[in-house]
Amino acid sequence: MGFIKAIKRFDVSFEVRLSTYAVPYILGEIKRFIRDDGPIKISRGIKELNIKILELKKEYLNRTGEEITIKQISETLKIPKEEIIMAMESTNPVDSIEEASYTDNKTNKTINIIDRISTGKDEQTLISNKLTIKKLIEDLQEKDREVILLRFYKNKTQMQVSKILGISQVQVSRTERKILNNMKKALSS
Repeated sequence: MGFIKAIKRFDVSFEVRLSTYAVPYILGEIKRFIRDDGPIKISRGIKELNIKILELKKEYLNRTGEEITIKQISETLKIPKEEIIMAMESTNPVDSIEEASYTDNKTNKTINIIDRISTGKDEQTLISNKLTIKKLIEDLQEKDREVILLRFYKNKTQMQVSKILGISQVQVSRTERKILNNMKKALSS
């Protein structure tokens, strides 16, 4: 990328060879890649803070022979403890959800992180169903949409819906049945 940028910006009137002109661009791109290409993007400010913390920890250890506490780091750098902890944790390696987490002693089975966070439900189908139902509800006429939203999303009884909309409970029941039948037909086709 650095070489391509150098070629695009190179002008023969610079009275310098392309190779000499391109070196700073290439080095800059290499540094940017090393700095920014990680599994999680960390801001330059947090990286710089972490470097300050590491230098302070090293200097304190050499001077006192003891580990410096987070409170002492916070007081020395005049930065909140939360930011200190975030900067320190930013260099921790990222665990893959596929990596083995531990072995269960009872079953002698390796448990992965993904197994620990999975709900066991078919998330893709649930999301697809929710989107389909949302679309069906959006396509309803306003009064029909109100009936469905009040009944199934606000958990109102047919009697409560009839009072809110100013119609009879029988009309709510018929409207609800008609809407649900139409939605079933739309889903089956």
